[in-house]
Amino acid sequence: RWTIVFKALSNINRLKILTLLSTKGKLHVTDIAEALKISLTATSNHLIMLQKLDVLETEGKDGHVFYELNPQMPQDFAKNIKLFT
Repeated sequence: RWTIVFKALSNINRLKILTLLSTKGKLHVTDIAEALKISLTATSNHLIMLQKLDVLETEGKDGHVFYELNPQMPQDFAKNIKLFT
């Protein structure tokens, strides 16, 4: 499990996503991509990885998907996120 946690946190863009969501709250993938200045495809791939680890929650609204930090994320992940963001 720790290998997965550290692999997820080893990417600077995933750390930026976590920081962005922790400060801004719920955001659309386009907003995240623009803030990070990376492609929508790359952003989506990072979001999918974080979502599979139960770090993010999604909410569909008017045909758009919004992402936010999962308040119920695994504690080992939550503790390490605080160290890196």
